[in-house]
Amino acid sequence: MSGGGHPPFLVVGHLSKAHGTKGELYIWPLTDYPGSHFIPGAVHLPAGEDGKSPSPRLAALTIESVRPYRKGFLARFAGVDDRTAADNLRGRYLLRPFDTIDELAEDEIFYHELLGATVVTREGSALGTVKEVYPVRPSHLLEVTGPAGDMLLPLSRRVVVEFDRERRRVVADPPEGLLP
Repeated sequence: MSGGGHPPFLVVGHLSKAHGTKGELYIWPLTDYPGSHFIPGAVHLPAGEDGKSPSPRLAALTIESVRPYRKGFLARFAGVDDRTAADNLRGRYLLRPFDTIDELAEDEIFYHELLGATVVTREGSALGTVKEVYPVRPSHLLEVTGPAGDMLLPLSRRVVVEFDRERRRVVADPPEGLLP
């Protein structure tokens, strides 16, 4: 797979809050593969204000220890030894260089590939463009903005029947009553 249309960094998690007094942070995972990102030794780059590129002021963070906690993880990073240091990182997104991300299985799609993609029905009618992806369960939702208004489409195999990576096009087969 060519890396042509990919950003240099991918967001894999969000540092939601400090936990306890010894520098642990709660990570909300924003990846389908938390097991390959939230492990001891994994290096993360705290995002800058834009949330998409590394902060020029903050050093890379290496996970020293990590454990599952609620729906995310509690992690200790090297050099983050107390609550004050942890609080300084709170609210930051965690980035990893795209070239460290595992290759996708054939039917997988990265969020950034969906944003701005054109959405059409099987018949070729334009529904709009993908404005946002919401990582909710049981199925992620695509917010689509189009001529008929905004709609939410489940990102499931039954509804999103094809993704054309080259043309940045989502082919959807929405069930009766879902379209505005």
